[in-house]
Amino acid sequence: MNDLYPLLFSPVLKDYVWGGRNLELLFDRTLPLGIIAESWEIAAHPDGASVVRNGRFANQTLPQVHQQLGLELLGTNSQWAQERGKFPLLIKLLDAQQNLSVQVHPNDDYAQKHESNELGKSEMWVVLHAQPDAAIIYGVTEGTTPDKFRQAIADGKLEPYLHRVSVRTGDVVCVPAGTLHAILGGTVIAEIQQNSNTTYRVYDWNRKTTGKPRPLHVDKALDVINFAQVEPSLCQPELVSDEEGVKQFRLCANRYFVTERVEMAAGSEWHGVCDGRTFEIWGCVAGTAVLNHTPLPAISFTLLPAALGPFTVQAATSATLLRTYVM
Repeated sequence: MNDLYPLLFSPVLKDYVWGGRNLELLFDRTLPLGIIAESWEIAAHPDGASVVRNGRFANQTLPQVHQQLGLELLGTNSQWAQERGKFPLLIKLLDAQQNLSVQVHPNDDYAQKHESNELGKSEMWVVLHAQPDAAIIYGVTEGTTPDKFRQAIADGKLEPYLHRVSVRTGDVVCVPAGTLHAILGGTVIAEIQQNSNTTYRVYDWNRKTTGKPRPLHVDKALDVINFAQVEPSLCQPELVSDEEGVKQFRLCANRYFVTERVEMAAGSEWHGVCDGRTFEIWGCVAGTAVLNHTPLPAISFTLLPAALGPFTVQAATSATLLRTYVM
């Protein structure tokens, strides 16, 4: 008998300098006092592992569950991750009350060589909330070269080489490894990423914390920045299907994950199956849904083990969900 079920987690909270209180103010979450910058919703990293809060795996960390279930959790499409002993993805919420640093992430090969067998980090963002003037840094401007870029960092005047893009609620940003980027103040973002915490900071707006600037990682950053990514455009969702009150859009697809947006009318249903090939992560970002009797209010995420079998998502109200899996 299959006793697997949708897993719910208690998140890991991070108090980085740029955070705020919007996860509580906007999404009716109870937070501890102080700055909350990130909520690691589904995480299996040495820097933070989320804890199961339902069913027979309750009070165990995601790495502990992975150790017990192996490919029953991951699926055969993630055999490479199983061989490296890693859960492949990490799901976050970010509250950017202030600008994040301008940064870049390495790919798998560079990270494995230089960061003690860490995964690289390709990621994608869904903007859950944006103030009217919200923006991001996304790629470099026309005419940027590595030499000009390095000199501008030394001079503390990098802004002319940063491609600034306005964003609004609902926008989607695909951020492959090597993309120069920064989330700027005034946004709350859902982030789906490889299971990595490696960031090369190249510019921190000349900000000081505890009287000192935060460390930069200029040499490694210049090794991995894709300077051919000149003034890229935001991702445009692709309509995949529109049937019986359910619209399915593909938001981002790469070798590590696929993320879709599923828009459901009240009372509609989605029928799926985890047949052993891939786990699925479903997150409700608006409205209320139920997945195999597991309530999913906004904003919450659940992990479906690859060997779960059939499942049904029902929209209790009109609802918007994010669906992530591995091809």
